[in-house]
Amino acid sequence: GDTAWSRWSSLIAVCEMLLCVFLLTAITVLWINYHILKTENNQLQTSNNTLTIERDQLQREADQLQRKRDEFHREREQFLRERGELQRERDEIGRFLKLGWKNFSSSIYYISTEQKNWTESREDCRERGADLVIINSRGEQEFILITLMGNIKEAWIGLSDRDTEGKWKWVDGTEQTSSTG
Repeated sequence: GDTAWSRWSSLIAVCEMLLCVFLLTAITVLWINYHILKTENNQLQTSNNTLTIERDQLQREADQLQRKRDEFHREREQFLRERGELQRERDEIGRFLKLGWKNFSSSIYYISTEQKNWTESREDCRERGADLVIINSRGEQEFILITLMGNIKEAWIGLSDRDTEGKWKWVDGTEQTSSTG
């Protein structure tokens, strides 16, 4: 019986040894896989953090581009409005010029051939959406003199002393100085 027991005992010992080797191998494989997965997880977390930072940066850049785009559209709309206004003004000035008005600098002038007093002349100008001329520069004064030369002997300008005798004012209320007339 000792031999049978000895065999069984040896067989059990070998099985226990194989079981230990198997368990040790399984634990080692699991430990290696755990560390591999942990390393991969850390790498994925780092990649995720990097991508989050990049996404946030791209979002800020997209927001900035959107603001610039909106500003561009506002400026474009303003430009188109101003362009339309300038075209309307140009067309209106063109109509006036065809009716005999004269252009100098950024103003247009109508020279009537009718004989009227100062008040009647001013009223005529106002009915045309204008007023008697206010001379703002030496160049404008010379333009008016050259324009009148040969055509008309007398003309009214927008200067009077109606409010206070001897105190000359332009029709816009500014006082006449030596530089304006």
